[in-house]
Amino acid sequence: MDFADALSDMADIHLPAEPGFWPLAPGWWVLAALLLALLVYGAYRLQQRLQLHRRYRSALRELDKCLATLQANAGTDGPDMEQRLVYVNEVNSVLRRVALSHFEHNRVAGLSGQDWVAFIKQHDRAGRLTPELASALAEGRFAPRCDVDTGALHGMARDWIKNLYMAKIKPDATPETAPESSPRTKPTADHHA
Repeated sequence: MDFADALSDMADIHLPAEPGFWPLAPGWWVLAALLLALLVYGAYRLQQRLQLHRRYRSALRELDKCLATLQANAGTDGPDMEQRLVYVNEVNSVLRRVALSHFEHNRVAGLSGQDWVAFIKQHDRAGRLTPELASALAEGRFAPRCDVDTGALHGMARDWIKNLYMAKIKPDATPETAPESSPRTKPTADHHA
């Protein structure tokens, strides 16, 4: 028997089949779990952010509605004292509801007068709370007269609400500057945790 004949009788070498993609290796399962966790967390954060934006827009609409009511009821020479007092109380109410949604209930609910104004000033990142506006917000409900500039009060309230929501939506954002015509105080470095 010849050696070449013996080799020809042998079967050829068969390589094993290529490994398939399934079942996945443990590393791929870990990666899939991490990606799923990131997607769930991202969806949760997006939902929170959208909810904050809705609440922010709702608060501004409510504030604008107060001003529109004041302007609609005003006479030809502007709003009278009673209308201004009602407007100050409505603005105070909007600010209080916004504060209650951002801070602990027991920290905000019992504030009134100068304590309420101190709280607003503490979180006034734009520095637009003037002494006249502070006096109107502190004593508006009980004051017999109210000579507050309703436009300045509206602007201060809008900025206060905006900065409060933006501090939660974008914690590292710096507050926008107030118009040059409004007096400024030094902004606080509170980040509304």
